[in-house]
Amino acid sequence: MAPNASPSTYPLMADAIRALAMDAVQQANSGHPGAPMGMADVAVALWGRHLKHNPGNPRWADRDRFVLSNGHGSMLIYALLHLSGYDLPMSELRNFRQLHSRTPGHPEVGITPGVETTTGPLGQGITNAVGMALAEKLLAATYNRPGHTIVDHHTYVFLGDGCLMEGISHEAVALAGAWRLNKLVALYDDNGISIDGPVAPWFIDDTPARFRACGWNVIAGVDGHDVAAVDAAISAAKAADRPTLVCCRTVIGRGSPNRAGSAKAHGEPLGAEEIRLTREALGWTHEPFVLPEAAYEAWDARHEGLAAETRWVDAFEAYGREHPALAAEFVRRMHGELPAGFDAVVAEALAAAEARAETVASRKASQLALEVLTRALPELLGGSADLTGSNLTQTASTPPLRIAADGAPVLGDDGRPGRHVNYGVREFGMAAVMNGVALHGGFIPYGGTFLTFSDYSRNAIRMAALMQQRVVHVFTHDSIGLGEDGPTHQSVEHAASLRLIPGLDVWRPADTAETLVAWAEALRRADRPSALLLSRQNLAYAPKPGLGDIAKGAYVLAEPAEVGLRRKAQAVIVATGSEVGLALHAQQLLAQQRIAVRVVSMPSTTVFDRQPIAYKQAVLPAGVPRIAVEMGATDGWWKYGCAAVVGLDRYGESAPAGVLFKHFGFTAENVAATVRQVLGK
Repeated sequence: MAPNASPSTYPLMADAIRALAMDAVQQANSGHPGAPMGMADVAVALWGRHLKHNPGNPRWADRDRFVLSNGHGSMLIYALLHLSGYDLPMSELRNFRQLHSRTPGHPEVGITPGVETTTGPLGQGITNAVGMALAEKLLAATYNRPGHTIVDHHTYVFLGDGCLMEGISHEAVALAGAWRLNKLVALYDDNGISIDGPVAPWFIDDTPARFRACGWNVIAGVDGHDVAAVDAAISAAKAADRPTLVCCRTVIGRGSPNRAGSAKAHGEPLGAEEIRLTREALGWTHEPFVLPEAAYEAWDARHEGLAAETRWVDAFEAYGREHPALAAEFVRRMHGELPAGFDAVVAEALAAAEARAETVASRKASQLALEVLTRALPELLGGSADLTGSNLTQTASTPPLRIAADGAPVLGDDGRPGRHVNYGVREFGMAAVMNGVALHGGFIPYGGTFLTFSDYSRNAIRMAALMQQRVVHVFTHDSIGLGEDGPTHQSVEHAASLRLIPGLDVWRPADTAETLVAWAEALRRADRPSALLLSRQNLAYAPKPGLGDIAKGAYVLAEPAEVGLRRKAQAVIVATGSEVGLALHAQQLLAQQRIAVRVVSMPSTTVFDRQPIAYKQAVLPAGVPRIAVEMGATDGWWKYGCAAVVGLDRYGESAPAGVLFKHFGFTAENVAATVRQVLGK
């Protein structure tokens, strides 16, 4: 909170935001001044009266989280961060929307100190906030003890009409209500304007009724320009036993004589003349980017923020003396560090997988891996979008998350809340909630659905990659191998499409060992999300010359010598997932004709592409023809210099899997014939 904020300073504090917003947008000749100008008074109420934060340490574990879901109004949060004392000098506000500035067009986590999540795609900010509030609730239930409350903070969200129009907001709002996230407070900028103008012709939702129907507490009819009224509404929201929506009626572009209340204030500079008139209307006599010292004094949160964090640090030290193991685990988890024995756990499980050499679907192999990993890592928070029995994301260590009537998570035999989330049929919401959980810290989230439904969640997957968050997507039923469900459910282009997302590791493992390695690597990579593409059909275990190279994304699985040929490989068959078995069978058929081929398993093209050139050349030697085999779109394989690709560039059919494999040429005989054709034999 800003200790010097008082009713006498509220107008000055709000007008400082308005001035900075219109000046920065004007200088950049780009941006959205209307939302910051309209929400300035709401911001005074929250940041000046309620927000618990320390500008000197933006990563303090028990800070309140603030999310600007309507991220186009980014100058609002930049002004707030600058004014309250974060390391965001005026020079950065002058460089708004310029190359390499810390004030990009939309807020980006990791770029600007104090920004909790990257917002811009509307609706995802509020959904991230739901994930943050869920993480807070679960961590509080896990670590707080009588006399020791070390997790106790709120998540606040600003959102606008656009966020509420996006379908994902319906998913997020419903989940927040079901989980009774009482420390989630959303402040709705109800200005009735979007880019196309007044929203009344196309946005007729009864928003308060919608939120109430989803189990929210709603405070409607608040004058968004009355700081005291907003302040009182936030106080009431903090006392509620459910998430709260505060509906703040505002005027977009407040203060602008000719543009306030219109779409002209939304997404373009006000213009020099209108800014002059706005300064006159506000009584603001200062030059652009010049603020009176009184504004800084009123907004300064550094002293109170440091004091709040110091009180928490003292409390945490007392907690640690009484509960040292819990304190150490909390610190480790909030730092995103894996347990000290993680590598040993993986090595033991990998040796066991090799010894058992089981024939199982890779979705089952994933569950086998998770049984080991969830037992060793209490931070793993799983889930599924209504496909738990198909995705196999639940384990003996992850009982379902359930919320009691009083809003508290139901605790299991271990005294901790459930760790498997039933997201319902909400793939997009699940993905964005997981992003929020990861951003909050303390958990590594994973969630499952069918691969074909990755289309629903794709933009949230992209945002995880952009934000460099460790989120694991479990995508099962990865090909035409799911059979009778037909082309609506059979993935063709999805693997190739996901591989195009920068910063996303995509794994399509072939057996239990590769699946375990995929999981281990996904957990080790704290700076990126991962997608695991898993089969419905059973896959035979492929004996390996060694296990160490799996983590490199591709490795030599079988040389010609494996089938009795003592000669140099004449071709290389590269395969992923279920098609590795086809490649090995084709190798045997070709050996009968004295044609020597190497089989390369490539569970992750994205990881293999990052390997040193020497390793890539050792796996795929120059001058040796390459043939790729994968049940999906072929475009991505030509970059490896393939002479042919046995793939699928059309939609599937509804029929048993075995029939489809033969129909589309995914047989060992066809793979062998393709190799012979390439070699002219």
